Amino acid sequence: MTIDKARELLKVQADFGGFYNGNSAKLILSEVNREHGQVAVDQLIRELELEHTFGFKPGTEFKGGLAIDD
Repeated sequence: MTIDKARELLKVQADFGGFYNGNSAKLILSEVNREHGQVAVDQLIRELELEHTFGFKPGTEFKGGLAIDD
């Protein structure tokens, strides 16, 4: 998945908010992490303000739909 596609999908999830959309966002960020690395994940979290929407923090690893805080 490209970063642009991930950004587009994450914007939709963030606009809806809520628990289930947070889970979908985790899956998208897991895919971004796998293909592009943690730097890309952190950039998307900051850019789309996902910390406010879903409580995701830069530095959180997303693997297989799980959010792993350090």
